[in-house]
Amino acid sequence: MANRDKAPVPPLVLIANDQEWSARSLESILGPNGYSVIRAYTGQQALDRARTAHPDLIILDAQMPDMHGFEVCRSLRGDPRFSATTPIIITTSGPSGRTQRLEAYRAGAWEFLGQPLDGEALLLKLRTFIQSKIEVDTLREESLLDQGTGLYNMRGLARRAREIGSDAYRRHEALACVVLCPEAEGTDGEPSEEETQRITERVGQVFRLSGRSSDAIGRLGPHEFAVIAPATGPDGAERLVERLGDSIEAAPVPVRGGDRRVRIRAGYCAVPDFSESPIDAVEILLRATTALRDLRKAGSDVRVRSFDASSN
Repeated sequence: MANRDKAPVPPLVLIANDQEWSARSLESILGPNGYSVIRAYTGQQALDRARTAHPDLIILDAQMPDMHGFEVCRSLRGDPRFSATTPIIITTSGPSGRTQRLEAYRAGAWEFLGQPLDGEALLLKLRTFIQSKIEVDTLREESLLDQGTGLYNMRGLARRAREIGSDAYRRHEALACVVLCPEAEGTDGEPSEEETQRITERVGQVFRLSGRSSDAIGRLGPHEFAVIAPATGPDGAERLVERLGDSIEAAPVPVRGGDRRVRIRAGYCAVPDFSESPIDAVEILLRATTALRDLRKAGSDVRVRSFDASSN
């Protein structure tokens, strides 16, 4: 049987409006034109469903029973779990003059519309907004940078590893990779989502301020960060861990319920002359990751382990 292309997924629109006639009017415009719709009847429901359903676009009514649409919009724009590329349109049956429109834009809305709505104009706006979101999201997925920290992502690190490795090979220089994991003290298991976010911000800030311009610094996952360091042997890798670790551990991280102290665990792999190494730079990155994970599994208080020690 011949393969068939999958049908495109219809854009998902969240309508937050407690006025049934108004919401149904919007659904009657959107449904026949290829949109899927989910509903919310309060501002809190809109916040919850926006965070879990990840809609492609949100249409908020300004006058909801528990909170104003502007407040909902501000909360979403300030929430790292909600994509900044998601368009938000605020509608109102009340005043829709310049003052209200400016306030909506300040809250982060892409558009502010009074009722009754012009269905044809709304569909044209939605098509433009959705297309913009798709293009930005596609570029982000293809980016070499991590959205949360501004450091390299895994794709970016792999590319920079090959570039730095090629230069180290020509120069007969040492090459090291260090993979670090910040751990919140006083907690069992993985840190909470809020703690992860705060710790990530701290680590990203330290790396941006303390990293060498010659190093490639990035984020491998939620709890792992890597530094690819040219002209750095085993001793230099351990000094790098000490310098970055001390900076990260110097002050507690503020989270809800009190400050949380952070400790650093690290694994590294280093070769004294990369031109004589039987492995490539990406493999050095993978070996450093293995050293860190073996160290964490061991459950000791040791701060850093080399891949050579891990493999023995």
